[in-house]
Amino acid sequence: MLTKIKNIFIVLILVLIITQFLRPEKNEASYDSIASFEEATSLPAEVKTVLQNNCYDCHSNITRYPWFMEVSPITHYMAYQIEEGKEHFNVSTWDTYTDKQKDRKLAELIEEIEYKKMPLKPYTWMHGELSGADGKKLIAWAKETREKVKTRKSDSLNTQKIDSTVIDSTISKVSLVY
Repeated sequence: MLTKIKNIFIVLILVLIITQFLRPEKNEASYDSIASFEEATSLPAEVKTVLQNNCYDCHSNITRYPWFMEVSPITHYMAYQIEEGKEHFNVSTWDTYTDKQKDRKLAELIEEIEYKKMPLKPYTWMHGELSGADGKKLIAWAKETREKVKTRKSDSLNTQKIDSTVIDSTISKVSLVY
Protein backbone atom coordinates (compact mmCIF):
# COMPACT_ATOMS: atom_id res chain seq x y z
CA MET A 1 0.00 0.00 0.00
CA LEU A 2 2.80 2.42 0.92
CA THR A 3 4.56 1.69 -2.38
CA LYS A 4 1.37 2.48 -4.31
CA ILE A 5 0.97 5.86 -2.55
CA LYS A 6 4.64 6.61 -3.15
CA ASN A 7 4.26 5.83 -6.89
CA ILE A 8 1.16 8.06 -7.16
CA PHE A 9 3.04 10.87 -5.41
CA ILE A 10 6.00 10.51 -7.81
CA VAL A 11 3.69 10.59 -10.85
CA LEU A 12 1.95 13.72 -9.53
CA ILE A 13 5.30 15.45 -8.98
CA LEU A 14 6.41 14.53 -12.50
CA VAL A 15 3.14 15.85 -13.97
CA LEU A 16 3.59 19.14 -12.09
CA ILE A 17 7.18 19.46 -13.31
CA ILE A 18 6.19 18.74 -16.92
CA THR A 19 3.31 21.24 -16.82
CA GLN A 20 5.78 23.96 -15.80
CA PHE A 21 7.16 23.71 -19.34
CA LEU A 22 3.77 23.55 -21.08
CA ARG A 23 2.47 27.05 -20.62
CA PRO A 24 -0.51 28.73 -22.22
CA GLU A 25 0.06 31.81 -24.35
CA LYS A 26 0.13 35.04 -22.39
CA ASN A 27 -2.43 37.77 -22.97
CA GLU A 28 -0.06 40.58 -23.87
CA ALA A 29 -0.83 43.16 -26.55
CA SER A 30 -0.18 46.85 -26.97
CA TYR A 31 -2.09 49.46 -25.01
CA ASP A 32 -3.49 50.90 -28.25
CA SER A 33 -6.43 48.48 -28.24
CA ILE A 34 -7.53 49.73 -24.84
CA ALA A 35 -6.81 53.35 -25.72
CA SER A 36 -9.31 53.24 -28.60
CA PHE A 37 -12.00 51.91 -26.21
CA GLU A 38 -11.23 54.62 -23.67
CA GLU A 39 -11.41 57.32 -26.33
CA ALA A 40 -14.58 55.97 -27.96
CA THR A 41 -16.41 55.78 -24.63
CA SER A 42 -15.14 59.12 -23.25
CA LEU A 43 -13.85 57.31 -20.19
CA PRO A 44 -13.47 59.58 -17.12
CA ALA A 45 -10.16 59.25 -15.21
CA GLU A 46 -11.75 57.74 -12.07
CA VAL A 47 -13.61 55.09 -14.09
CA LYS A 48 -10.45 54.36 -16.07
CA THR A 49 -8.63 53.65 -12.80
CA VAL A 50 -11.39 51.29 -11.64
CA LEU A 51 -11.31 49.42 -14.96
CA GLN A 52 -7.51 49.17 -14.87
CA ASN A 53 -7.50 47.82 -11.32
CA ASN A 54 -10.49 45.48 -11.56
CA CYS A 55 -11.44 44.65 -15.14
CA TYR A 56 -8.75 44.94 -17.81
CA ASP A 57 -6.79 41.86 -16.68
CA CYS A 58 -9.61 39.55 -17.81
CA HIS A 59 -11.57 41.78 -20.21
CA SER A 60 -8.86 43.09 -22.55
CA ASN A 61 -5.90 41.84 -24.54
CA ILE A 62 -3.55 43.11 -21.83
CA THR A 63 -3.09 41.27 -18.54
CA ARG A 64 -0.81 42.14 -15.64
CA TYR A 65 0.60 38.84 -14.46
CA PRO A 66 1.44 38.46 -10.76
CA TRP A 67 4.29 36.19 -9.69
CA PHE A 68 2.04 33.22 -8.89
CA MET A 69 0.92 33.10 -12.52
CA GLU A 70 4.24 31.45 -13.31
CA VAL A 71 3.27 28.38 -11.30
CA SER A 72 1.36 25.59 -12.95
CA PRO A 73 -1.55 24.63 -12.67
CA ILE A 74 -2.49 28.19 -11.61
CA THR A 75 -1.26 29.56 -14.93
CA HIS A 76 -3.63 27.25 -16.84
CA TYR A 77 -6.58 28.11 -14.63
CA MET A 78 -5.97 31.85 -15.03
CA ALA A 79 -5.49 31.53 -18.80
CA TYR A 80 -8.88 29.82 -18.95
CA GLN A 81 -10.50 32.57 -16.84
CA ILE A 82 -9.00 35.28 -19.04
CA GLU A 83 -10.30 33.62 -22.21
CA GLU A 84 -13.75 33.28 -20.64
CA GLY A 85 -13.73 36.94 -19.62
CA LYS A 86 -12.73 38.09 -23.09
CA GLU A 87 -15.49 36.00 -24.65
CA HIS A 88 -18.10 37.89 -22.65
CA PHE A 89 -16.65 41.40 -22.89
CA ASN A 90 -13.35 42.49 -24.42
CA VAL A 91 -12.57 46.20 -24.41
CA SER A 92 -9.76 45.57 -26.89
CA THR A 93 -12.32 44.59 -29.53
CA TRP A 94 -14.83 47.35 -28.72
CA ASP A 95 -14.49 48.82 -32.21
CA THR A 96 -15.66 45.55 -33.77
CA TYR A 97 -18.97 45.49 -31.86
CA THR A 98 -22.12 46.84 -33.48
CA ASP A 99 -24.06 49.49 -31.54
CA LYS A 100 -26.56 46.78 -30.54
CA GLN A 101 -23.72 44.59 -29.21
CA LYS A 102 -22.17 47.53 -27.36
CA ASP A 103 -25.51 48.28 -25.72
CA ARG A 104 -25.89 44.63 -24.68
CA LYS A 105 -22.32 44.40 -23.34
CA LEU A 106 -22.84 47.51 -21.22
CA ALA A 107 -26.19 46.19 -19.95
CA GLU A 108 -24.46 42.94 -18.93
CA LEU A 109 -21.68 44.90 -17.23
CA ILE A 110 -24.26 46.80 -15.18
CA GLU A 111 -26.04 43.60 -14.23
CA GLU A 112 -22.83 41.77 -13.26
CA ILE A 113 -21.77 44.63 -10.98
CA GLU A 114 -25.22 45.14 -9.45
CA TYR A 115 -25.48 41.45 -8.57
CA LYS A 116 -21.84 41.38 -7.42
CA LYS A 117 -20.89 38.65 -9.90
CA MET A 118 -17.84 40.61 -11.02
CA PRO A 119 -15.02 40.56 -10.36
CA LEU A 120 -14.87 36.81 -9.76
CA LYS A 121 -14.05 35.65 -6.23
CA PRO A 122 -10.69 34.06 -7.12
CA TYR A 123 -9.58 37.39 -8.62
CA THR A 124 -10.60 39.30 -5.50
CA TRP A 125 -8.53 37.02 -3.26
CA MET A 126 -5.37 38.69 -4.56
CA HIS A 127 -6.70 42.02 -5.86
CA GLY A 128 -9.45 42.90 -3.41
CA GLU A 129 -13.16 43.44 -3.81
CA LEU A 130 -14.75 46.10 -5.98
CA SER A 131 -15.82 48.80 -3.53
CA GLY A 132 -19.41 50.01 -3.50
CA ALA A 133 -18.30 53.48 -4.59
CA ASP A 134 -16.29 52.07 -7.50
CA GLY A 135 -19.20 49.88 -8.51
CA LYS A 136 -21.51 52.91 -8.56
CA LYS A 137 -19.00 54.83 -10.71
CA LEU A 138 -18.85 51.99 -13.21
CA ILE A 139 -22.62 51.61 -13.32
CA ALA A 140 -23.19 55.35 -13.80
CA TRP A 141 -20.60 55.47 -16.59
CA ALA A 142 -22.05 52.36 -18.28
CA LYS A 143 -25.58 53.77 -18.18
CA GLU A 144 -24.41 57.08 -19.62
CA THR A 145 -22.45 55.30 -22.35
CA ARG A 146 -25.46 53.11 -23.17
CA GLU A 147 -27.54 56.24 -23.71
CA LYS A 148 -24.92 57.63 -26.08
CA VAL A 149 -24.85 54.34 -28.00
CA LYS A 150 -28.66 54.27 -28.20
CA THR A 151 -28.75 57.88 -29.37
CA ARG A 152 -26.14 57.16 -32.02
CA LYS A 153 -28.09 54.06 -33.08
CA SER A 154 -31.37 55.99 -33.40
CA ASP A 155 -29.59 58.78 -35.28
CA SER A 156 -28.26 56.27 -37.80
CA LEU A 157 -31.75 54.73 -38.14
CA ASN A 158 -33.23 58.18 -38.82
CA THR A 159 -30.57 58.80 -41.45
CA GLN A 160 -31.40 55.47 -43.07
CA LYS A 161 -35.12 56.34 -43.08
CA ILE A 162 -34.41 59.72 -44.66
CA ASP A 163 -32.14 58.12 -47.24
CA SER A 164 -34.73 55.46 -48.12
CA THR A 165 -37.42 58.14 -48.47
CA VAL A 166 -35.23 60.06 -50.88
CA ILE A 167 -34.48 56.86 -52.79
CA ASP A 168 -38.17 55.87 -52.84
CA SER A 169 -39.26 59.27 -54.13
CA THR A 170 -36.45 59.24 -56.70
CA ILE A 171 -37.54 55.79 -57.90
CA SER A 172 -41.15 57.02 -58.13
CA LYS A 173 -40.07 60.01 -60.23
CA VAL A 174 -37.97 57.78 -62.49
CA SER A 175 -40.90 55.36 -62.86
CA LEU A 176 -43.21 58.21 -63.86
CA VAL A 177 -40.78 59.31 -66.59
CA TYR A 178 -40.76 55.87 -68.22
